[in-house]
Amino acid sequence: MQPPSRRTFLALGLLLTTGGALTACTDSHDGKDATEGERRRPDPDEPVRLRAVAATDTLLAGYDALLAGPGAGQAAQLQPLRAEVAQHRAALAGAQASPSAAPASATAGSAAPGSASPSASSTGAAASAVTSTAALASLERQTAQTRLADLGAASPQLARLLASVSTAGVLHAVALGDTAPPTVPAPGPASASPSASGSPSPSSSGAGSSASGSPSAAPSGAGGAPAVGPEAVTAFQAALSAEHAAIYGYGVVGARLPEDQQRADARTALAAHQTRRDAWQRLLGGVGATPNAAAAGYQLPFPVTDAAAAGRLAAHIETRLTTVYADLVAAVDGTQRTTAADALRECALRTRHWGAAPTAFPGIPDPATAPASGSPTAAPTPAATG
Repeated sequence: MQPPSRRTFLALGLLLTTGGALTACTDSHDGKDATEGERRRPDPDEPVRLRAVAATDTLLAGYDALLAGPGAGQAAQLQPLRAEVAQHRAALAGAQASPSAAPASATAGSAAPGSASPSASSTGAAASAVTSTAALASLERQTAQTRLADLGAASPQLARLLASVSTAGVLHAVALGDTAPPTVPAPGPASASPSASGSPSPSSSGAGSSASGSPSAAPSGAGGAPAVGPEAVTAFQAALSAEHAAIYGYGVVGARLPEDQQRADARTALAAHQTRRDAWQRLLGGVGATPNAAAAGYQLPFPVTDAAAAGRLAAHIETRLTTVYADLVAAVDGTQRTTAADALRECALRTRHWGAAPTAFPGIPDPATAPASGSPTAAPTPAATG
């Protein structure tokens, strides 16, 4: 019998390489000190990094203002979220961040004299306005939105990180009680115009998204098919294969859930994945590629015999898809990055709804525990049924 093709594997459990965006170069060469020029190689991402770090400093200052005032009694909820924001700052600063940037543990208001940035006053004003968890949730959401404006100006790996950190900010806002729909601000000068997504935000449960939401923005507009290089085609094929597997998996999930809100949530999620699948098929067909077909069946990562296992499978599906879409952000350009970031956010919200453990960097590993660049994650690869 012919061995199963690669696309028949349950794409949600693929071994994927991660961590490349979060590794740093050293300052030595062959055991000798690098020259000043080598240590100060220009970082083309520096303007984007500095904007991202400044926004994160404002957010950290907001957390500190709330913790030092009316939110002191909510430290158990706020401190873990603040710790994740501090992790975001360290990752966004990177190895070649400006020497004038404050340490990762510092807030925007604690920089040494003479080193204050031009935005210090606005940072302080934003922080002083944070007098409740609702205000902090709004600041988290606004900061998450501004991350997306720089996707087109960033290198592929930094864009991947920005999309992940933006997603984490949306999850923080939801955890703090903010369910306002996410919107994307006007992009920076170097970035392409983001797609007019128009997809509604999932509710605070993060169960799913509208079946007519942002996936439809992925195909080209009136100007013809977008330029899609070989690497992007490969990434879109991987996303399509993952959506085929997700659709199969949600069929199992729905069959094991009682006829209640959980099953309704599963149907909503299924419709969203079907819409994503259709969008990737149209996009690939529009650039002359043959879209990957779904397999006849998939082997599940574990037995699903009751509602509890069905919920775990849904969480597994969405978690694997966050990795697929974080990788897609890095593989594509312009408007397509915004569309991939939308998909990452929606999957992460559904991951939260289905009870998966939270992570500081949805779709990519924590920098402190990331494997070396090129190393696979530890996730097993399920075999296909045929």
